Amino acid sequence: MQVFPVPPSPRAGGDAEAPPSPVAVLALQGDFAAHAAALAAHGLGTREVRTAAQLLAGRPPAIVLPGGESTTMLRLMEGTGLGEAITAWVAAGVPVLATCAGVILLAREVRNPAQPSLGVLNVVVERNSYGRQLESAVVPLRTAPGGGLEEPWFEGVFIRAPRIVEVGEGVEILAWRGDDPVLVRQKNLLAATFHPELSPRSPVTALFARMVQEVP
Repeated sequence: MQVFPVPPSPRAGGDAEAPPSPVAVLALQGDFAAHAAALAAHGLGTREVRTAAQLLAGRPPAIVLPGGESTTMLRLMEGTGLGEAITAWVAAGVPVLATCAGVILLAREVRNPAQPSLGVLNVVVERNSYGRQLESAVVPLRTAPGGGLEEPWFEGVFIRAPRIVEVGEGVEILAWRGDDPVLVRQKNLLAATFHPELSPRSPVTALFARMVQEVP
């Protein structure tokens, strides 16, 4: 496995008046453009990354792993060092938002069928567990008190979504679909099995923006 040195934070030293660095959005495949638009509404700039060199060019204030097709993303990442680069930034404490396929990439274990993953998020997921494309739906989600979300209920857009079937130690559940956890947080990782970027004024995007802004 390749080992990547982690550059220093862009906020450490330097020009105090310099504009904030843009959030790195993985743009191999999927709805990365929708994430850029959602974050822009919270005053956060973004840059698209497709290679390990681009991701390691400077410490990003945050990373977004968008929805899409996880097997396609894995195939495009194979042998490129992107997985190792993402893992390095996770270990360095960079905030990461993973949605839908992005949650599959981060999960400790993937089922239905089994496939490789980065293994940094202590959950087990089942792919396409809510049905195929025709079963896509907008569903009301219930939030956990004190989880950082501003509303007791909000909408979640589910498109061929994975289901979290096991939540391990260190993972906080922030929202449910019925009895299923659909939004979880593990330290600097925020993971949604749905697509908050497709919902105007999503409290999930707002929470992630606060996570980014709170990084020292």
